[in-house]
Amino acid sequence: MSFPSFSAGRPIAGIALFTVAALALAGCAGGSTASPADGGTDAATATSLADFGALADLETAAKAEGQLNVIALPRTWANYGEILDLFAQRYPEITVNEQSPDVSSAEEIQAATANEGLDTAPDVFDLGLAVALQNTDRFAAYKVETFDEIPDALKEPSGLFVGDYGGYMSIGYDSARFPAPTQLSDLLKPAYKGAVAINGDPTQAGSAFAAVGLATVQNDGTLDDFTPGIDFFGELNAAGNFLKVDPTDATIASGETPVVFDWDYLNAAQASAVPTWKTVVLPGTGYAGYYNQAINKDAPHPAAARLWQEFLYSDEVQNLWLKGGARPARMEAMTSAGTIDEALAQALPTAPADTVVPTEQQSTTAGETLGQKWATAVQ
Repeated sequence: MSFPSFSAGRPIAGIALFTVAALALAGCAGGSTASPADGGTDAATATSLADFGALADLETAAKAEGQLNVIALPRTWANYGEILDLFAQRYPEITVNEQSPDVSSAEEIQAATANEGLDTAPDVFDLGLAVALQNTDRFAAYKVETFDEIPDALKEPSGLFVGDYGGYMSIGYDSARFPAPTQLSDLLKPAYKGAVAINGDPTQAGSAFAAVGLATVQNDGTLDDFTPGIDFFGELNAAGNFLKVDPTDATIASGETPVVFDWDYLNAAQASAVPTWKTVVLPGTGYAGYYNQAINKDAPHPAAARLWQEFLYSDEVQNLWLKGGARPARMEAMTSAGTIDEALAQALPTAPADTVVPTEQQSTTAGETLGQKWATAVQ
């Protein structure tokens, strides 16, 4: 899979952003759903809307199941709260079970393993690319109706996983307490003592993985070897500036994690609770990424899982990602069709002139390097 550049104006790490011009409970096993359109198609084997007949047939099948299990979807993450509420409003017959919203991509897969065969297993996943690449055997291939409008670089060809929304790795900080960092090395200064956090463990969490990737390229390294980025966080730790607390809305609001590496759309959202919170995308080479949607091949509610995917890639929800400050996967096609929210698109911050995203091989290699070196560097 190739990874094109990301254009100005319009999140291991997620699939590439493209240029425009380009988450164990006891329970009963869930049953599969036959499509009313063909009288016998098992929803768990459906690879496209055509297997159901039409959207109305898929909706009927999903309503008959009556449940959807989602995982790792914080409501303040890229406008997921509004998106979840809209799905619940549109389909009141389907109860949305929001499980463990703050877990990592790797923990989503662990939850699926722990709950396999139970009706509590997650139906769908939202994953960073490295974790998605490592777990394709857990996914069901499915192409949403708008699949052809998603750039090739943002999707596994059979629809095992598909990029959906993305952004740039950034630094968020409380401007009432800290000066604005203008380059990565500023964070090594005494002014940032005990203050700098990343969102999770980079061996498990996509945003943390990307933070190390950003540190790598900002230190003149390449994505072929994450060692410079690991070394930077080692220096940050040695200086006493690395804060080993996973940031959340609560830790940011309380001031416990006052400087945070995270995706730009997540950092920007913190300003609503902390008015002095600012977000910086460092000059120089930027690190971009998409998060990916996938269906659990053992989903207890396979029709609802597929309806959720169709919903997420609709014009309306793609614009809701944009409202959350993230770049939607179908942005180019929607711009051409005149269905993009132009005001929201214009409000996006300017992208770095140079942007990198790891290839599949680079993500795999980086994951191996992090597994070998990260814990030692920041112990």
